[in-house]
Amino acid sequence: MNTIPIVLVPGFWLGAWAWDEVAGLLRADGHDVTALTLPGLDSVDTDRSSITLDDHVDAICAAVAAAGGPVVLAVHSGTGGPGYVVTDRMPDQIAHMVYVDTGAATEAANAEQEGDLPMPSLEDLRKNEPLDGLSDEQLATFAERAVPEPAGAVRDTPVVTNEARTAVPSTVIATGYPAAEYQKGVEEGWGFIAGLADLEDLTWVDLPTSHWPMWSRPRELADLLGDIARDASRA
Repeated sequence: MNTIPIVLVPGFWLGAWAWDEVAGLLRADGHDVTALTLPGLDSVDTDRSSITLDDHVDAICAAVAAAGGPVVLAVHSGTGGPGYVVTDRMPDQIAHMVYVDTGAATEAANAEQEGDLPMPSLEDLRKNEPLDGLSDEQLATFAERAVPEPAGAVRDTPVVTNEARTAVPSTVIATGYPAAEYQKGVEEGWGFIAGLADLEDLTWVDLPTSHWPMWSRPRELADLLGDIARDASRA
């Protein structure tokens, strides 16, 4: 298949394993896929005390460079910030940017964060997050495998300066909340998606499901990513 590589970055508390099903489906469809585990997220025993947002940005940049050409870069949830910075640092290497239930963050996830950020309890997730389509087994695996997020990655503010980032073709796949709600947030300047307002080529796609669509609707998400990669290869 004549397509371009896909780089998958999971959100907070997750490693590359979170993308296993989607990555497998994409590879079976002929795509070249790299899934990342960001620094500090490999094990609960890892020393995360010195890890910064820049370390996460650098790791994504390295994966993009290693792919050997322009890529589709898909970032999920809390990695909207470092993903957006990557489009600022190497816009020519991002054929298409995909924000999976997230956006181009311009503010820190939590500027007051002290110490690593642990995954919330399943009880809190059930109260506060869209979990449509997730099984109890999937949630139990999430809780079992989750790794605390490095404080620096949570506390640091994404910094962008390169106007070329605004021309990177981008898609938001809205899953936990509809695209219309995200669009309202962009208009109101919500920090975790505010950078979307600056993008010149932005597409919105609704995929109603949980905040973790790689588990609740993996086939549909893989199909969307695969279509984006095929279209980007023709551009």
